[in-house]
Amino acid sequence: MAASEEQELSQTQTEKLLQFQDLTGLESMDQCRRTLEQHNWNIEAAVQDRLNEQEGVPSVFNPPSTRPLQGLLGWSYYLIMLPFRITYYTLLDIFRFALRFIRPDPRGRVTDPVGDVMSFIHTFEERYSRSHPVFYQGTYSQALNDAKRELRFLLVYLHGDDHQDTDEFCRNTLCAEEVVNFINARMLLWACSTNKPEGYRVSQALRENTYPFLAMIMLKDRKMTVVGRLEGVIQSEDLINQLTFIMDANQTYLMSERMEREERNQTQVLRQQQDEAYMASLRADQEKERKKREEQEQKMHEEEMARQNVLAEERRRRTLEVEKERKSECLPQEPALDDPDSVKIVFRLPNDSRVERRFLFTQSLTVIHDFLFSLKETPEKFQIVTNFPRRVLPCLPSGEHPNPPTLQEAGLSRTEVLFVQDLTDD
Repeated sequence: MAASEEQELSQTQTEKLLQFQDLTGLESMDQCRRTLEQHNWNIEAAVQDRLNEQEGVPSVFNPPSTRPLQGLLGWSYYLIMLPFRITYYTLLDIFRFALRFIRPDPRGRVTDPVGDVMSFIHTFEERYSRSHPVFYQGTYSQALNDAKRELRFLLVYLHGDDHQDTDEFCRNTLCAEEVVNFINARMLLWACSTNKPEGYRVSQALRENTYPFLAMIMLKDRKMTVVGRLEGVIQSEDLINQLTFIMDANQTYLMSERMEREERNQTQVLRQQQDEAYMASLRADQEKERKKREEQEQKMHEEEMARQNVLAEERRRRTLEVEKERKSECLPQEPALDDPDSVKIVFRLPNDSRVERRFLFTQSLTVIHDFLFSLKETPEKFQIVTNFPRRVLPCLPSGEHPNPPTLQEAGLSRTEVLFVQDLTDD
């Protein structure tokens, strides 16, 4: 039984040693042990005394004066026991590290952080009151991000379910009307029970010493920083005063962050406007270049079309000349003046010139057309019309006259005047 009690006492002292080392930042485990032994293992008194030493305040502990001989014996004992101390604490650390794998804390795995927060809010309202400050309904990380984005203070409340002062704080302080109005108007409030994985994870980060525990967090030097810690039971008026003091003391940092953010936003807006102006100018230049390119392409196309038209017109003109020459060469010889079957025809051309030629009554009207076609003065397309009665002579084959009639069949007399009508535009 005595061995079991001694082992339990040793484990408690080891836990206090580790906790004291975490809180004070001392690297020497022996110095931590001596400080705790001087304060009868009262960790709060030891931490406070250590903080007093760092701030230059006289220590509340005055070690008794020792005689030189006792000091020499103490150092000899310390040196003799040093290897055993090192071995003991090394094995103890290995044991505690292995114990975490053998029997891990179930709170170490966060699977539903939002569910943990909502469960705490529901339990809080059932146990205490629905009239409380507005609890942030999201994870701790989300609350930090919102407070950072909105440049607001974030008040974190870690709820210790089993602590003796928890119920009094929740009923008489946190649910007090003046506290509710103060917190709702000035800051965001995130809360969770440390019995829940999400609350336990946050408690590991904030390292609270006792409950009730409140931490004020804000954006400072571009990172979310704890600027105030309130631990232990506190009355509503004192809570408001201390929170106000913390906010007033850090308001300049928040204002500085707002000014820097506003400046960054203005710079970003200016840069965006410059980028938009540049893009608009670039698009305008591109549009001008596109129109210029299209105009050049259109001009080149028109020039090419004009060139093609000139070439086509030249080819057509040459083809027409060749055709006229061929028609001229194929014309039958003009009959003699005294030929009894001859017909004298005077042609009035569109340019008011006159052309005269003799044909035979037995020749087709096609011969008349070919003769006129071979003349340079005759248009490319034309028709031959009698004067009175006015009729168009069917000189070319058509559906009605596949074989054009002869001059005699067309009713021409020995002397005729025929008119040539230009059909080129038609």
